[in-house]
Amino acid sequence: MDGKMLARLGAVVFAGVAITATAIEITRKEEPAESWASSRPNTAPFDPLRDELFRCQALGEAGPRDAACLRAWAENRRRFLAPDARPAERLPDAAPAPHPPAEAAAPAEPAPVPPTETR
Repeated sequence: MDGKMLARLGAVVFAGVAITATAIEITRKEEPAESWASSRPNTAPFDPLRDELFRCQALGEAGPRDAACLRAWAENRRRFLAPDARPAERLPDAAPAPHPPAEAAAPAEPAPVPPTETR
């Protein structure tokens, strides 16, 4: 058998396998996919920290200036890093921080850098 005949035989075998696989896939019936989330009941208790973190996320750039967000992020870090922390703990209640005036929120000009001597 020469190489040309072997290549033709390989191509025919490959085409036969591809057609057979396609026919099997087409005739196979679809089974509804079960979602992992739908098979588990939702037993998570209400977590006010989660709601607060979503609120802080929605604030965007104003989040780091909000005292309640800073407390929520600190509590989230503590829960994540502490091995004995319980996830159902509540945040301590604190009075909302007053917002600074618009003038105070503007960044200050950087101090001038003194020239250095070169030798």
